[in-house]
Amino acid sequence: MSEIIFDAAVTLNGYLADENHSLQWLFDVPGAQEPDPDLLPQNVRVHIEGANTYLWMLENEQLLENPHKWQEYYPGITTYVFTSRDLPIPDGADVRLVQGSVAELLPEIRGLAGEQNIWVLGGGELLGQFFDIDAIDILALTVAPAAVSAGATLLPRNIGSDRLALTEARVAGPFARLTYRVRHTN
Repeated sequence: MSEIIFDAAVTLNGYLADENHSLQWLFDVPGAQEPDPDLLPQNVRVHIEGANTYLWMLENEQLLENPHKWQEYYPGITTYVFTSRDLPIPDGADVRLVQGSVAELLPEIRGLAGEQNIWVLGGGELLGQFFDIDAIDILALTVAPAAVSAGATLLPRNIGSDRLALTEARVAGPFARLTYRVRHTN
């Protein structure tokens, strides 16, 4: 059965990106350029991102100038970008710019994913919407040995410890890897 997985890197103090929406703090960690492939969710059919995450990837990886990279990074994956803006899409990429709430679009997304997984990449408010409708199954965090003074928080919601069951805690190169099974409320 398909699962919805939030999997992202965070700073020690709980930020997904700095105040400029940058993830450079992550790539400045020695060893971050060669990520452990075992950290990435498997059997993924759909990515879900917010506009800032999507734009950072486009710019950082120069995906508009090199659209072939999109297919290398995301073969057979549809990406939903929650945004109110008209954003560029790399040639040949299956990117869907959508407006509305996660609750409204989730049936479509689940239908497309079928038996494969849905990977929520960011941001925090988007993750919060999944928590609001009790739709996250796994929360996986790769904690970097870095901190930023401000930026996009991991989860701008109150989530009690009764909702999260730790299933993994391990060293992953220079990072700490924490994985939680989310307990559903209904």
